[in-house]
Amino acid sequence: GLIYMEGIAKYPLLVFTVSFMILWLCARLGRFLFLKHGKPEKELREDFNIILAATLTLLKLIIGFSFSKAANRYDQRRNYEEAEANAIGTEYVRAELLPGADVNKIRELLKSYLDQRMAFYLAKDESELAQVNARTTGLQTELWSAIRDPAAAQPNPVTALVVSGMNDVLNSQGYAQFGFWNRIPKGSWALMLAIAIGCNLLVGYGSRSVTAGTRLLPILPLLVSIAFMLIADIDTPRHGFIRVRPQNLVSLSDSIHQNRAATLPLK
Repeated sequence: GLIYMEGIAKYPLLVFTVSFMILWLCARLGRFLFLKHGKPEKELREDFNIILAATLTLLKLIIGFSFSKAANRYDQRRNYEEAEANAIGTEYVRAELLPGADVNKIRELLKSYLDQRMAFYLAKDESELAQVNARTTGLQTELWSAIRDPAAAQPNPVTALVVSGMNDVLNSQGYAQFGFWNRIPKGSWALMLAIAIGCNLLVGYGSRSVTAGTRLLPILPLLVSIAFMLIADIDTPRHGFIRVRPQNLVSLSDSIHQNRAATLPLK
């Protein structure tokens, strides 16, 4: 069940639809129990109101916490994309410190590598992503081989600087991949849904007016479902509407293809 829930969490609109139907049915079930068992006694009503307020507060806190975590992970993915563009751009400039033949080879490999990194951020289909990752791995091997030979032939501080830059390029890809894997745990989704179900059952059961209560029943399920959808959208790197665009990588690619790489700062 948790694996199925994690799959649904990848699609924000599906999260909204499924959660709204579940929560609305729970509210209707609570309403049905109220009509079946009748109005609770005064003392029981006071205790019920305390439990309802505490449950709604708990739901509010866990939704706010999950939204905060999802937003932080989104910012993390943006920062990793910027760091990756800086690492590739810096290494592209540093490659000029190597002998002429090595410069051209490494720069051509970096251009191809940059194209694959942009494709990584834009990929939606899993098969396309697998192909991008395979090409990226192959290019990383070629890049390291291309930098290893001149570094071994001329072991000096200059080549060490270039090797360090290449190491940053390869590491930045790993950090970016981690940012896409780092999502809200499925256990947190299960907990949010369970608390939301409990809240809607209580709200449905606590409705006092027959007609007004029925009309107001969909409000809480709708609001909670919208919150779930927004959390899933921010937390979903590939299938949501709010996605990290490779703006820095695209800008770097434009600069390289327009032969303005020399203007990039050394780091």
